[in-house]
This record gives sequence, C-alpha cells and structure tokens, in this order.
Amino acid sequence: MGKRQIQIGLLLSRSGTYSLISEACRVGAMSAIAQINADPNLAFTLHAVERDPEGNIDRYEPLCRDILDNTNARHVVGCVTSSSRKEVIPTLERAGATLWYTVPYEGFEASDHVVYTHACPNQHLLPLLDWAMPTYGKRAYLTGSNYIWGWEMNRIARQEITAQGGEILGERYLPVGSPDVDLMIREIASARPDFILNSMIGRSQYQFIAAYRELAKTNPHFLPENCPIMSCNLTECELPALGDAAEGLVAVGPYFRGSTAWPEGHNFNSSHEAATFTAIRELARLLNLCPDAETLSLSELLRVDGAAEGIVDPQTHHTRLPVLIGQVEGGEFAVRRQFAPIMGDPYLSRGRSGLEGIAPKLRVVS
Repeated sequence: MGKRQIQIGLLLSRSGTYSLISEACRVGAMSAIAQINADPNLAFTLHAVERDPEGNIDRYEPLCRDILDNTNARHVVGCVTSSSRKEVIPTLERAGATLWYTVPYEGFEASDHVVYTHACPNQHLLPLLDWAMPTYGKRAYLTGSNYIWGWEMNRIARQEITAQGGEILGERYLPVGSPDVDLMIREIASARPDFILNSMIGRSQYQFIAAYRELAKTNPHFLPENCPIMSCNLTECELPALGDAAEGLVAVGPYFRGSTAWPEGHNFNSSHEAATFTAIRELARLLNLCPDAETLSLSELLRVDGAAEGIVDPQTHHTRLPVLIGQVEGGEFAVRRQFAPIMGDPYLSRGRSGLEGIAPKLRVVS
C-alpha cells in the first residue's frame, strides 16, 4: 500500500526587494521535504505547491486563496513581511488553514492560524539592546522600512532605551525597497549616535549600509567598532548583496552558520533556512501522529496525543529559541554573545523591568 500524499503551500517571493530572504526560506523548505519524503518511517510524502507573489503585497491574499481553494493543502509555509502575513490571516481563518511563519517579526500577535518558528522581540530585540547599550552607549538612531515591522520594532526600542536612561537621536522610515537614504545618512552624521538600530528590509537596507560604509571612510566615529549598525533580521543570505560593506555589522538571531545549539544535527546557511526547515519537520511530526491529520485545524492538531512533545507552545504558537549576537568578520558572523534558549513571549506578558505595560497609552481625541 503506497504512502498518502499531502500537499503543502509555499508562498514565497522569489523576486522583488526581499527575494534573498525568500530563497533562503525555500532552500530550508525543500531540504526538509526531501528528507521527509526519504523517511521510510513516515506514512506520507509531502508535495510543495508553490506560488510567487513577487514581493507585491496585493498578490499574497489571492495566491494564498488559490492554494487553499484549488489544492488539498491546508498548511502554507511562507510570507516574509508582516504586512503579507496579516494579509493572508483572514483567508486562513475562513479556510481553517495554517500559516507556518519562519522569519523574525515584531510580536504582539498570536493567531489560531499561525505558527511562528523564528524569533519575536523577547528573543531578538531585547537581548540585543541589553548587550548593545553597555557595550557601545545609550544614544541610538532608529531606521525602519515604512510598515509594521519597522514601526513596532522602533516603538519597542524607544520604550526600552528611554527606560534605561538612553536617548533616541533620530528616527526615519523609507518605503519598502526605496534607495533614498541620503537624508538618514546626513542626520546620522550630524547626530553622532552610539549605534544605529536598522529595521529596514531588502534593497533599502543594502543601500543604507553601503552609504554608511562610505560615511565611515571620512569619519572614524562611524567605524563599526565605534558606532555599529545593528539588526534583528539580517542573516548570511543577504551578505552577498552587501559585499565589503557588511564588515562589522551586528545581528541577533537563533542561528548563525556553524552554530550547534539549534536545530540539532544540521548545518544551514542562515537562520531563515533553519527556521523553515524546523517548521516543516515539526509539521511532518504532527501529521504523522494520526490518520488524516492534514484535515485538522491547528488547534485540533495540537491536541492530538503526542503533539505536546513538540516545539510549539499551544498557548502562543511560538517556539523556544537560543539567542546569539553575531558580528560580521571576514564575511561571516562571529558570535559575540550567546544567551540561553528563550520561549517566545509575543506580548511581553511575562514581565520585564521597564517593559510592563509596553503597549502605548491610548486616549480619546475629538
């Protein structure tokens, strides 16, 4: 009797401003699928149904709907931006389907239809700032792409930095993919911060990092040993786009090439690749727990006998991840600090000095 065949969606932009991230996720997905399909102990094989939104936010929802309406897939792996993730969640809800989201994000979300296998702020931004401020100083300049990732990351950073007696010297946003970084560079040159928190994505950050490297050539204050650029989403998959300008960049994540703490027993080229591989391996484990598991909703799947032995927190659908801070040295990330694994806490609800009540205070206006 042959194995049953299970389709899963891959919704990844293989072109557009953040295609390098998508390609890294796809490599992790296809590697996991190949390994699963070669496993004689599993009762099924996985088959990828791929759709490419090409980095266009307006294409994510229709393509997600196409996967769910026209194939048997009830699990979709993908989306890179938080905007695209939020675009597809209503469609997933209507179909009773699940998104496996495998890149870092800004937190403050816990959907019944999403599993988050990369880091949220208590696993990236807060540890990064804990390390950065004693190391470099408390005067920061914030950059971001003009959408929810940039807004929320910088909101949390403002709260944390000022709570610890620091100062925000400037804050600027660019449309996703915009190369217009000159004003940012001029402001940074004038303000002379201790570090820059970079929450841009794709080509915008490539242009910014290259321009900042040129600034450092004329003013040693902006050399990475004095005033580094720091990021919560930069990985090895984007270093080829940066070339020599990447030297000295600081990033935080659960994995850098050559790490051994997570995932166990595997080597990857970036944390995006590792988190996507991990997502599909965990999905396969859950699907193998009972017949027809692929027809179950995520909440039902996480209640099946044996599901609790996996990596997904049934309350928040986040995972426990190590925290590594790395700095580019000779074209590779060298680990500067490593923290013990931390469970994802998307609403920062477990308490933290200076961060309780981090949500903005609201008032009625007329």
